[in-house]
Amino acid sequence: MTKRHVGGVGPAVEQPTSAAPARHRALPAAITAVIAVLALALYAGLAPGDDSPTHAVSADRAPHDSAAPASSGAWVGAWSTSPAGAEPGTEITGMAGRSVRNVVHTGVAGTSARITLSNLYGQSPLTVTHASIAVAAGPATAAAVPGTMRRLTFSGSASVVVPPGGQVMSDAVRIALPQGSDVMVTTYSPTPSGPVTYHPHARQISYVAQGDRAEDATGAPYAQRTRYWRYLTALDVLSNESDGTVVVFGDSITDGITSTENANRRWTDALSDRLRAAVRAGADVPRYSVVNQGISGNQVLTGGLGRPADNPSGLNRFGRDVLERTDVKVVVIDLGVNDILRNPVLADPVKITDGLRTLVREAHAHGLKVVGATLMPLQGHRGWTPAREAVRQRVNAEIRSGRVYDAVVDFDRALRDPAAPGRLRPDFDSGDHLHPSDKGFQEMARVFDLAALMGAGQAQL
Repeated sequence: MTKRHVGGVGPAVEQPTSAAPARHRALPAAITAVIAVLALALYAGLAPGDDSPTHAVSADRAPHDSAAPASSGAWVGAWSTSPAGAEPGTEITGMAGRSVRNVVHTGVAGTSARITLSNLYGQSPLTVTHASIAVAAGPATAAAVPGTMRRLTFSGSASVVVPPGGQVMSDAVRIALPQGSDVMVTTYSPTPSGPVTYHPHARQISYVAQGDRAEDATGAPYAQRTRYWRYLTALDVLSNESDGTVVVFGDSITDGITSTENANRRWTDALSDRLRAAVRAGADVPRYSVVNQGISGNQVLTGGLGRPADNPSGLNRFGRDVLERTDVKVVVIDLGVNDILRNPVLADPVKITDGLRTLVREAHAHGLKVVGATLMPLQGHRGWTPAREAVRQRVNAEIRSGRVYDAVVDFDRALRDPAAPGRLRPDFDSGDHLHPSDKGFQEMARVFDLAALMGAGQAQL
């Protein structure tokens, strides 16, 4: 669904500061300082916090009802991403001797937090000797709100070794994370451990510094900017404002590959905002957080090369990326268009819908409701052909029949051009005739029936 990554060779595969658009560069110091003061005021108004861990959880996977002392609520997903592959150019040294500061956006507030680190694609152990979490002082900065920096521990230790192919969860730490804030999670590894497990299309600027700068709150040493998320795959919070997690499972459209960078305008961000607004307005909708498990180029049936496979198929990764997320209640699936576009022979629509039904059965076996999306128009895209359009129409007809999902959101009908139904409406089109614009992503969230997130159901399979 997107062009293959270009420039994926070389030692660091970093995006230089000058490569970012001007509107995405760091704010002037004075503006950043003002933002920091305002963010600190908001932070202080939520919870006091301290810098010692208060609750240890399993280093592999904690039960969903874990809780930290001196607080109450439910553990839910505030942010997550899918490990998509092994980062090119990191096969030998990984990120040895560098601090990786991932910046992520929280969809829900919390009074405690814990993270998950992945070494899924690593061929050697990943040793992390220092890790931290803090509230970012504002957009496009590696600086922290004063007083929010917390050291993270793993089973009570400041260091942890993540085995090849494995993952670890940190202990819970008390920290007040405001809803809608940027959160910085920093890891330092002193030893080679490649290749790096990463998510390449973050649409969020993160940072790298030389040496152990994990608890540096100024951001000054973080001279390198990157468009990747490395190692970090989940941020959970103990929240009083959410009762569970919605996982959105998809491809580059869900990944938000054409959304404005550093602006959190993926359709899942807009859905999260809309759901929170409805709850505040007293609507009869569930209090759920929303997390994004999209991988650009992802297919239902076919994965990439390697062991484990880069860009694993939806069937392969569903257990990891959906069923293992924290306190999942509903899964939203928007997947299938790459099976049509990337298949060297004409895709079989029955195999695609059968694959989707397999995902639904897995979800049902774990008590989850499934909302599925129709496949949006793609005429005008370089991969479009009349035969592929016919496959898309057959897949959509089966989805609309109610024989695939518990509930359906018809993105095809909502975003197509009334004058040319095989195409995206021009103002909803990013320009490649496949991926939506920011306005198109907003429309996807607007037409989503929030009531579909309630209750449980079984499709007629």
